[in-house]
Amino acid sequence: MAFTPLHDRVLVRRIESDEKTSGGLIIPDSAKEKPAEGEIVSCGEGTRKDSGELIAMAVKAGDKVLFGKWSGTEVKIDGEELLIMKESDILGIM
Repeated sequence: MAFTPLHDRVLVRRIESDEKTSGGLIIPDSAKEKPAEGEIVSCGEGTRKDSGELIAMAVKAGDKVLFGKWSGTEVKIDGEELLIMKESDILGIM
């Protein structure tokens, strides 16, 4: 993939949720919510303080993360739908 996010942004691939409930009911596509968890594909280098000192990212490529339902911007790269979001939009690492 020829895309690298800048500064404190990350590129995330959504992890699809199950198509069945725990009781065995099949959830139709129209009733599914977009998953709020994903895997980090790539990261920027981090943000900088006013002094110019680099603040490193707390996440790295391959981390499974949880993010807000409306976080990020959807983009299509190499035919795959991904999200670009700021590191601060990530709620936690799973």
